[in-house]
Amino acid sequence: MEREVIECLRDMLKSSRLCQMYEFIQHGNTECLAHTLAVVYCALYIAKRLNIRISKYELIRGGILHDYFLYDWHDGKPERRIHGFTHPYKALRNAEQDFNLTDVERDIIKKHMFPLTIIPPVCREAWLICLADKICACRETGRKNIYPQIRRMMNRQKRFLIAEKGRG
Repeated sequence: MEREVIECLRDMLKSSRLCQMYEFIQHGNTECLAHTLAVVYCALYIAKRLNIRISKYELIRGGILHDYFLYDWHDGKPERRIHGFTHPYKALRNAEQDFNLTDVERDIIKKHMFPLTIIPPVCREAWLICLADKICACRETGRKNIYPQIRRMMNRQKRFLIAEKGRG
């Protein structure tokens, strides 16, 4: 599973603003990108354990992009008070600017905050990301350095990207 996630992440990092997700904190002290990767791994684990047929590629991409809102929601700005209700739409707008999305990926991004976003997910992949997002958010809140393996993997990918840009 990790190889597929890494390949997808590398490809997405090359041609987007995804690196900005390193800079923002999601829950506790967890970076936004670490959170999204943890959600992807959690959703893949649930799908495997329950033998749920999914499009792994779309789940990975949609999961990485589900919090692609690209701002610090802890900055105290008044509009951030309703971040939980509004950030899926901002994430979808940003993702559509940077990527060619499938309907499954759009469903994942737009509806991962159900029931706050009222309209439930349509596809299995979006339901899995929605559930995994809640599980990971609960784990991250109040805990420090919760994903050391994911952070190491993110740092390797960041170094790989920097080295590749240096060669190009």
